[in-house]
Amino acid sequence: MELKELFEQAAKDSKSLSDRPSNDTLLQLYSLYKQATEGDVNVEPPSNPFDFVNKAKYEAWAGLKGKTKEAAMQEYTQLVNKLKG
Repeated sequence: MELKELFEQAAKDSKSLSDRPSNDTLLQLYSLYKQATEGDVNVEPPSNPFDFVNKAKYEAWAGLKGKTKEAAMQEYTQLVNKLKG
């Protein structure tokens, strides 16, 4: 299968994992998915200093700046497969 197809399958599989991943792992999945689908972060950081969830998501995604979409797809797919067991 092509990388894009594997990535799309992993995205589907991530919704039906048997165990809920830790918050750190969820952030990693989120940031890799955003990097793979949209590239470098392209939104402003949350303006509310108490919006901890969106701030963490923004920072996780921004931390991947410069990573290619293909590399992010590959890492995302590997992580989902690891979580599936």
